[in-house]
Amino acid sequence: MSEEQDKQRNTRKKENNRLLTKAAIIGVVAGLLGGGIAYGGLSAANLNSNASSSTASSSSSNTGETGSVTTSSSGTTKVNKSRTTSGTMTSAYKKVKNSVISVLNYKYTSSSSSSSDIYSIFGYGDSDSSDSSGSKKSLTLYSEGSGVIYTTANGKGYIVTNNHVISGAAKVKVMLDSGKTIAAKVVGKDSTSDLAVLSIDSKYVTQTASFGDSSSLQSAQTVIAIGSPEGYEYASTVTQGIISSPSRTITYNSNQMTVIQTDAAINSGNSGGPLVNSDGQVIGINSMKVSSSSSGDSVEGIGFAIPSNEVVTIVNQLVKNGKITRPQLGIKVAAIDELNSYYKKQLGISTSLKKGLYVAGVTSGSAAASAGIKKGDVITAADGKTVNDVATLHSILYSHSVGDKVKITVNRNGKTMTFTVTLQASN
Repeated sequence: MSEEQDKQRNTRKKENNRLLTKAAIIGVVAGLLGGGIAYGGLSAANLNSNASSSTASSSSSNTGETGSVTTSSSGTTKVNKSRTTSGTMTSAYKKVKNSVISVLNYKYTSSSSSSSDIYSIFGYGDSDSSDSSGSKKSLTLYSEGSGVIYTTANGKGYIVTNNHVISGAAKVKVMLDSGKTIAAKVVGKDSTSDLAVLSIDSKYVTQTASFGDSSSLQSAQTVIAIGSPEGYEYASTVTQGIISSPSRTITYNSNQMTVIQTDAAINSGNSGGPLVNSDGQVIGINSMKVSSSSSGDSVEGIGFAIPSNEVVTIVNQLVKNGKITRPQLGIKVAAIDELNSYYKKQLGISTSLKKGLYVAGVTSGSAAASAGIKKGDVITAADGKTVNDVATLHSILYSHSVGDKVKITVNRNGKTMTFTVTLQASN
């Protein structure tokens, strides 16, 4: 082999070695990125096993455009305690963390017993009552949810949660952030809004949460959900997401609700817990999620919360009256700005109408029917106030009492018409 061929072979060998070394380094970097989390303090010796070890005790850092490289002697890597950082929502969480509690729903269950049961003979166990046939009833933890303490008054701490969390309960208890479990009283509940208010002795309250303005929410705004997913063992769990839609109309228990849609993780047990903005204000009460589509496909990241403005209206009435008596129109509606152009055309909605509520149905004998409102009308105002969504209409109606007269303005086939409606009580 000629001398020139030897030189070419050595040159190719060196080039291959450089390529291999470069590929190995890229592989290390790509592995860290793909792993999601890379811990600091990776020394130069760890990146290149063939490099000679350094005998210097000090470390140096060369900062580039995308980061820095730290060099130190082997086995001397330390945790940098010179500064601490926190997530942008940490301060918001601290403002409400002690006000978020677990709600425990206890129901009676029956079980058979006999005189040979030594525990029954001496009166031990959870038995609350028994009959002559040997059957006994015991209070059993049936379901769990979350709640948030929002105020104190007259020696009581008031908690808002979901109605479905305490539905059918023979007894309700709450577990505080400290881990202490105490009895709670049901002040009032409302199945339509899926809200309930509980009370506890105010001496147990160390923090209360405040409500923010849900009408000012915007899509993509950062929020956190706090609660007890899968029960109190995971109490004070925090998940972060965004506002996917500040106003989404859904049907719950045959009733239309306007809710906040979020992709913050909400699981069984989160119900009744707060949805919190970056200011540490409760802007919604987490209520439900979509776990699968109508076709059976798994769904992730679609959760719903009851807007705080509606929550405040409902809880105030529940505290005062113990129940909600609502005035209603007796109609089913859909916000037209949530309908695509195809549906608008099919429903005969004028392209000039950008906002309003399409009347999809009118109940026979209802307040709306008696006033002359018909299916196909588009409600544009109530009480002289512009109506763009269901929440606004509800807010206007709920400011009135049963028997009050309200002027409802509609667009019918391009013409503006106003009807005087005498509000009826909801069923």
